[in-house]
Amino acid sequence: MSNAKGFTLIELMITVVIIGILTMIAIPQYGQYVIRGNRSAAEAFMMDVANREKQYLLDARSYAPDLLTLSMTEPPNVSKYYTVTISAPAAATPPTFTITATPVTGSKQVSDGALTLDDLGNKNPTGKW
Repeated sequence: MSNAKGFTLIELMITVVIIGILTMIAIPQYGQYVIRGNRSAAEAFMMDVANREKQYLLDARSYAPDLLTLSMTEPPNVSKYYTVTISAPAAATPPTFTITATPVTGSKQVSDGALTLDDLGNKNPTGKW
């Protein structure tokens, strides 16, 4: 009798089953991680826009109506998944603004919903910030 070294078919099948189970757990978790990362990028950009709006208020005594007025553009990692808009009514007293990040149709972020940030720092949806 010789000592054969190697793996049996049963050992290989058990390994494949274990890898399959781990993959079934890991892939959905990774998808959620990607969605949270994209949301965080949009939230950081919205905070930058809010800071720029406050600086603009000091100079113009009103908030800027759009990103172009603030000399800002959406970074590629945000524009791929969200459309960021500003609502700043000119006749509002005191001046107000609301920044809205709406998920791009067909992107992974659609299930995440829209994000808003206003001049008072109120963030919606509250559980996601």
